[in-house]
Parts: sequence; structure tokens; C-alpha cells
Amino acid sequence: MGQKKDLTGSEKSKIVRYLAEGCSSLKIAKLLKRDHRTIKRFIQNSQQGRKKRVEKPRRKITAHELRKVKRAAAKMPLATSLAIFQSCNITGVPKSTRCAILRDMAKVRKAERRPPLNKTHKLKRQDWAKKYLKTGFSKVLWTDEIRVSLDGPDGWARGWIGKGQRAPVRLRRQQGGGGVLVWAGIIKDELVGPFRVEDGVKLNSQSYCQFLEDTFFKQWYRKKSASFKKNMIFMQDNAPSHASKYSTAWLARKGIKEEKLMTWPPCSPDLNPIENLWSIIKCEIYKEGKQYTSLNSVWEAVVAAARNVDGEQIKTLTESMDGRLLSVLAKKGGYIGR
Repeated sequence: MGQKKDLTGSEKSKIVRYLAEGCSSLKIAKLLKRDHRTIKRFIQNSQQGRKKRVEKPRRKITAHELRKVKRAAAKMPLATSLAIFQSCNITGVPKSTRCAILRDMAKVRKAERRPPLNKTHKLKRQDWAKKYLKTGFSKVLWTDEIRVSLDGPDGWARGWIGKGQRAPVRLRRQQGGGGVLVWAGIIKDELVGPFRVEDGVKLNSQSYCQFLEDTFFKQWYRKKSASFKKNMIFMQDNAPSHASKYSTAWLARKGIKEEKLMTWPPCSPDLNPIENLWSIIKCEIYKEGKQYTSLNSVWEAVVAAARNVDGEQIKTLTESMDGRLLSVLAKKGGYIGR
């Protein structure tokens, strides 16, 4: 029973299920043949919603390297601290140290956005977490849409600017120059899509169902085995086109109904792991303040970025659900971050 060996994703899922069944941490340790302290540490960290910080020795920066960083910050406006230091071939510097150094020569602003949660929302989030506490999330298909614009979301064209340097000129277009609506899903370690919604189509109940028929069902779902279809749980948020009676009835005719259609709490993007996938893709397509000149070019960038997301990254996202449920319950339905 090794104490230092990290728990696997399968072991973490078993711990959550045993907790739901009322097992003590000591009993769980015996069932999994793991050290009791390892089990207790995982439970405590999951309830806190964050990992214990590991202090690392800080790397010292020489005066010569500092001058290189200052020049790089001037030449690479809007770049991240990591990109600036990598361009100078300076490695092994933690983010906190990089930012502390850059604050003396540059500035950056970042807005934090969270959905509003009232008392009813929090209660529904807790009820949702309790309902799915024993669920095997490897069989859940997490889906969502996102609109990607030519210029990127507001606030993304920000980064480190050297003092005395002017920010580069960017194209200014209404509504970000237009955009493309993209749908995708993730299940276990697999990416479904992405699929592009036809330009000019507004997703109401009818067009949403027709879109799923032409893309998800015809191009992916119908290729799956009968046993897979029997066990798969379909997740979608509470957008009007998703939660309408028309869409619900249409999905039921496709065999996705009752327990196979996951109920979803309101105002809960932090609970959907595919939101993290969108962040990965957006960071890639808009890095260094990149803009696009056509809808096709931004769509091609999305497809390329999606192809670079490997199965291990997706598996990390889907296996994070046990910890998210525990965090929701520990915070009494409050926002858990992503």
C-alpha cells in the first residue's frame, strides 16, 4: 500500500461511489488496498476544490536575462508571460516569479466573470450533484455550442506591454467582425465534432434538432454499437432550443429520454467540462491577439486546434467530474470555478 503513488482516475471514481454508499475512509483504503492517508488527502482536497500548493525553489534571474525579457516584452505585445520567457530561452521560472518580474516593466488587465447564483440556483445545483454522485461519468456525453468571432472575445486582446511602448493597432469591427457557431461533445477520451452550424441559421428548437440529425446522429452516433447507445447519457444545457418541449420530444423519439437525458442545473457552466475544452481551443486560435479575415479561416483554425487536443487532455476533463460534484456539495451549491 504505497503512500506516495498517485491515485488513478478509476480509483478516484471508486472513492466517490464508496463515499456515496456511506463507507468510511478507512474502509475505502482497505477495499482499494491503498494507504489510509492517501484516501483522506484526496477527500479533503476534493472538498476544498483545489490542490495543495507545492512550493518550489525560485529560479534567480540575472541582469542579462532581465534585459532580454524587457526587450522581448517590447517586441511581443499582448503575449503571455510564458511566451515572453520562452522567447528568451529562460526556462524553469514559475508563473508567480515571471509575473512579479514583468510587473516592474509592464502591465496587464484581466476581467473575471461568473454567472449569478441565487438561493434557488444553489439548491438545484446541490440536488443535481446528489442525484449524479453515483454516476459513471465515462458514459456521459458532454455537449455545448460556442460562437467564435474573427477578432476574439472582448478582453482577449490584452497582454504584457513594455512601459513606454504603444499597443499594436487592431482592426475594429462591429460584433467582432461576425462569427461562426460551433457545436461539439466530449465523452471519456473522445472528441465528437466539432461541427459548424450553417451561417445565418438561428438555433431554435426545430433548427437545433435538424442540426443534430445532420451532424451528431448521422456522422457519429449511428456508428456506435447498440450497447454503447444503451448506456450513453446525453448532456446539454438549458438553452431554450435544448430544453423546449419540441426538442425533448424529438430526442425521446431518438431513444434519448428519461435517465439517458441528463437534467442540468441553471447557471452552471462551471460544471460542464467541455467549457474547459473551449478555453483550450480559444487560447490556441487567438494567441498573441490573432485576428481573422473570413469566417472560413476562423473555422479552419478551430478545426486545427481541436485536432491538437489529445485523448489524455479530454480524459482529464471528463474525469474531473467526481471532484466537481464534491466541491459543489462542500460549497453548498456555490460557484466552484473551472
